[in-house]
Amino acid sequence: MRGYFSKNLEHETEDNNDFRRVVFTGRYSQLVLMRLKSGEEIGSEVHDNIDQFFRFEKGEGKVIIDGTEYSVSDGSAAVVPAGSEHNVINVGSGDLKLYTIYSPAEHRDGTVHRTKEEADAAHH
Repeated sequence: MRGYFSKNLEHETEDNNDFRRVVFTGRYSQLVLMRLKSGEEIGSEVHDNIDQFFRFEKGEGKVIIDGTEYSVSDGSAAVVPAGSEHNVINVGSGDLKLYTIYSPAEHRDGTVHRTKEEADAAHH
């Protein structure tokens, strides 16, 4: 578990070029920066015991929660309750930059996956 996080989160998110970068893990939550390339997606998933918050800082995408689609762009947010099937897809021509908060944590503290392929390989 890391100590504290106090930075300009918008700038950190926009400057992130990794698919997934865990920047803070607390006792009850975790902050993760993400970047999806054009056409890339997180992949449909369900977290049975984790609520998840997404905030989008750059690009255009869509979030699918239990079969309902929502368009997202700079300033959009989405909350996914535990047990909901969800996916985030970049539908724009550039990168989709976002951060997500897991409650409780989902990934090992300090995790960095530079690409989706690297993240998928680590997950399996």
